[in-house]
Amino acid sequence: MPDRRHILIGRIVGAHGLAGGVKLASYAASIEAFAGGRALLAVSAEGEETLYEVERAKARGRSVLLSLKGVTQRSQAEALAGREVFIDKTTLPELEEGTYYWSDLIGLAVYAVDGRFLGRLESIFQTGSNDVYVVKHAGRELLLPALASVVKTVDLEARRMQVEVPEGLE
Repeated sequence: MPDRRHILIGRIVGAHGLAGGVKLASYAASIEAFAGGRALLAVSAEGEETLYEVERAKARGRSVLLSLKGVTQRSQAEALAGREVFIDKTTLPELEEGTYYWSDLIGLAVYAVDGRFLGRLESIFQTGSNDVYVVKHAGRELLLPALASVVKTVDLEARRMQVEVPEGLE
């Protein structure tokens, strides 16, 4: 399994065309993550890791069509279906202060401003207006909007987030 410096940016969902192109369900905010020459790590369900170099990438809705160096036949592309795709985080651009990669946030301990432990941030999903943090604890799930009015502090070193729980969510 990839180490902490790698972040998940998509999953290969199938082949595209006859020349070895792959269709990727992208988790990246921008097509720039798939720039030509970039290295991608494809990991099978069994844990087999293969490094590929991007030749070309084209956005198609929430998907990305990729040409990978060395993948030149449809059968090769079909064999990659289902693999998760990771990128070395050090190759991504620096973020503005107060913004974070999802992979940095997942697993944080989440506390209310009054000090109560609410759970761990298990996953994040996008909505039309903002992301939503899924916080789980003791079989309970809390959905928190990722808004400045809700998220008060994020301390990546301490692996902790402090939030103001909106009225009616608890």
